[in-house]
Amino acid sequence: MKRRAFITLLGGAAAAWPFATRAQRPVIPVIGYLHSGSSAPYVHLVAAFRQSLKEAGYVEGENVAIEYRWADNQTDQLPVLAADLVRRGVAAIIATGGLSPALAAKEATKIIPTVFIAAEDPVRLGLVDSLARPGGNLTGVNFFAGELTAKRLELLRTLVPGIARVAVLVNPASTSETESTVRDAQSAAHAIGLQIQVFTASTSREIDEAFAAFVRERHDSLLTGPSPFFTARRFQLTHLATRHAIPAIYTGRQYTEVGGLMSYGASLTDAYRQIGVYAGHILKGTKPADLPVVQSSKLELVINAQAARMLGLTVPPTLLALADEVIE
Repeated sequence: MKRRAFITLLGGAAAAWPFATRAQRPVIPVIGYLHSGSSAPYVHLVAAFRQSLKEAGYVEGENVAIEYRWADNQTDQLPVLAADLVRRGVAAIIATGGLSPALAAKEATKIIPTVFIAAEDPVRLGLVDSLARPGGNLTGVNFFAGELTAKRLELLRTLVPGIARVAVLVNPASTSETESTVRDAQSAAHAIGLQIQVFTASTSREIDEAFAAFVRERHDSLLTGPSPFFTARRFQLTHLATRHAIPAIYTGRQYTEVGGLMSYGASLTDAYRQIGVYAGHILKGTKPADLPVVQSSKLELVINAQAARMLGLTVPPTLLALADEVIE
């Protein structure tokens, strides 16, 4: 071979090396993140999910990508968003923010592994065959939000012994959660001698109207049901409760941290960490059917002492002893 021809051949091979190297780079997996709400109220929870995913060996932007789809409380958009993630060919779907995202993902795919957070029994809801053996392509966390209604009423009466008429605020768009909250509230109220009246709100204006009705009809306390929309409007809810001097109990600490009186519920942060753990297992090849549904075990009673003082309430020692945190 002539020297010039050899040099030309060598130069052509060298030029091809970078392209060959690029072609051999592995394509990183993509996780689809589907949520019924908007991003702002859930920044710290998404951070908990990403941290546990990192601990499993997957760092967003390095060896895993996350496609976020937020419905901004427009639940009718969830099927469209879920279908979009399926078309995108994601490796797994994380469905959070109530039952609706999980149902949308279940309807959109029977193949792509899906990890959910369900506020109620996922077996009864038809998401999985059983807690121990989910079957199919779904698994996740059973996050106790709706099942604790009776306990919340009991705690509310312990803090405010004189209450008699309790307003129960629910979001009609969260159909399953609303039905169980109303059912459990009616049963528990009857057992302990309280009267309840159910109010609904699915817009900011309807929340204002509901509080006007609480005052007009002389309700002396409030219990709110679980809803991603209520979480997004937690500043409005807690502000109105303080403004109208209505003792209220909420479903999670995200309310007491912004001025709400008292909350009782499972730790959302722990639940989001767990879905990160399961996402890591799935990316490593574990099938959802082999991952039992996790039951949230950490329940938190959080009391805002400043809010209690503003309402003229003295927190009894029994509640202080039970509280996981008292916010001063």
